[in-house]
Order: sequence, then C-alpha cells, then structure tokens
Amino acid sequence: MTAPTLPGARVRFVDVERHYGSARALDGVSFDVAPGEFIALLGPSGCGKTTALRALSGLERIDAGRILVDEEDVAHVPVAKRDMGMVFQSYSLFPHLRARENVEFGLRTRGVGARERRAAAGEALEVVGLGALGDRYAHELSGGQQQRVALARALVTRPRVLLLDEPLSALDAKVRVQLRDEIKRLQSEIGITTFFVTHDQEEALAVADRVAVMNAGRIEQLGAPEDLYARPATAFTARFVGLSTVVAGTVSSGSVLALGVRLPLVDAAAADGPVSVFLRPEDLAVVADGAPDSLPGVVLASSFLGPVRRSTVRLSTGEEVTVQHASGHRLEPGERVGVLPARRPVAVGPAPEQAAVGAAA
Repeated sequence: MTAPTLPGARVRFVDVERHYGSARALDGVSFDVAPGEFIALLGPSGCGKTTALRALSGLERIDAGRILVDEEDVAHVPVAKRDMGMVFQSYSLFPHLRARENVEFGLRTRGVGARERRAAAGEALEVVGLGALGDRYAHELSGGQQQRVALARALVTRPRVLLLDEPLSALDAKVRVQLRDEIKRLQSEIGITTFFVTHDQEEALAVADRVAVMNAGRIEQLGAPEDLYARPATAFTARFVGLSTVVAGTVSSGSVLALGVRLPLVDAAAADGPVSVFLRPEDLAVVADGAPDSLPGVVLASSFLGPVRRSTVRLSTGEEVTVQHASGHRLEPGERVGVLPARRPVAVGPAPEQAAVGAAA
C-alpha cells in the first residue's frame, strides 16, 4: 500500500540551553531543519541528543533559547498540541490492547469516531506491513513487529514532525537493519520531517539526509553523511563517524606533512600551521617491512571483517594507526611490517591545543 504524504514542518533550534545544576545538557545548540528532511542526532551517551529530542517534543523544558516549528515558538506549547509523533526504544505498547487498538489510541484521545479510527488504524498498519496482524496483542508480536506498531501509532495522527528515540537499539542485528531500511523508505515516501536519535554511526549514516554529531551538549559538526566521513572538522567527529587515526601534522603551501610524508589536502585552502590529521584505515596501506618510503611498525592486533581486515600497527615513531587491507593478507601480532600512506587527499582539523582553546571559549 502506498503511504500517504504528510506535510513536514521546518524546525529551528536557536541557542537552546538545558541545565541540570552546573551541567549543561544542551549548550547553545542551534540548527535548522528543512520541511521533510530526515536528520539524525548522533553521539555517545550523555551528549545531549535525547535531551534535544525531548525538548522538541515538550517532554523537557529549556532554560534558554528558542525552538521554532514553522516559525512558531513552541517553548510553552503543551506536548499534546505540538503535533508530533514519537517512537521510543521501549515500544510503549499497551499490553491489554490489540495492535489496531494501540494504533487507534491517539485518535481516540482526539475524539475521532470509532469507524474513522478503525479505518485510519488499519491504513497505518498496512503502511508498516502489519495489515494482517491488527487483532494480535503485543505479546503475540515479535520485537520488530511491536516497533512497527509503535511507528504506525505515531504516524496515524498525521503529525508534522516524527521523533524517533533510539527506536532500533532493542532489536537483534538482522531485524534492526531491516527496520532501519523500512523507516528510511517510509520517511522518503511520506515526506515528514524526521528526527532520529542514535549512538550507532552506521544507522545514522544509512538513514539520514544530514547528521548532527553531538558532544558534551554541543553540535560538533552538522552535514551530509558523505561530508562527515570525507571531511570531519574535528578529531571527535573523525573518531566517532567511521574510524580514524589522528596524528599531528603541519600545513604549508596547500599540503600537510604528517608521519614524515607530505600529503594532499581535502581542503586545499586550509591555513598554514599545526593541525590534527585524520587518516581513515583506507588511507594507509600495509607493505613489507623495509619497503621503500614506508614507515616501520609492529602489528598489535588484526581483525577479519569479511572482504577486508583491519590491523592496528604501532609505528617506530610511537603512533598507533589502523590500516585496512585485503582479507587474504593475514597479519599476526608482533609481525614487523611497513605502513605506506596512500597519498590521497586527507582532512585536517584544529591541533589539540587549538581545539582545547575553542572548547573553553
């Protein structure tokens, strides 16, 4: 069944703060989400991502700043009147109600008649692929099916914004990937503005139009998944989105000197001076010990990942780097190898002392 199109709202956070005593769960958070955009809030536990979502929903008050939905300041608008659908990690289904009745619940509280409720709930269950299971109770459904019911319940009221708070983390790996892809497909078809909170960078990169990487109550970087991976602006983003080795370097004349090798830059306009250099595993090659231009090192660990392996190598200069190589090239701990930078353009960010000054400002 084709999903109905829902009008998406524009959402803006403007210098939003939320304090718990001296701790700042949100510390001057500002960003703008276009109507119909799918944005992921990504970061570790305690970074502020769920607090931001709860502030948008009305479940959490803010201490400063504004949250605008279609240019309306919703700071004092009750939860029930914010016109938002919410899905949580725990499903939150009523065990004494059937799947269809769970979906109908929000419509019932809005005074929608029984016949209209039943038809709307049946349509919403069809959209999430559960049209034939409307009469089952929660305990008769799998975890993935229960989360689909929760998604149908959130969508049936035709909200302007859909809020998903770690909706997949309680599911097993295979179901998680299937439902992740289904959520992305539905959001694309429906066109609703969607916020997706997760600590899983693979989930965020797979579903979102843009990703906001959060750390200590602030947004470290906001951008398209491809840009975050190829052009991380800070060491935190480089390490949290994908896997990066961060080493010291010096920019001069449009290139950077790192690990004794001069490398081209993703951003050729980067200012001269000391920087942090972000090297992805695929930016480094493992070669025979003593190979020309290679950096000598010792293998610390190696992991088989199907078509590739990733190995950690301690260089003679003391740095530990992660190298990606063919799965058929097996390395053993203690083995001596050479590491050769691929000389492809690399991203750089503030040197550690510069980053510390910026964080304290």
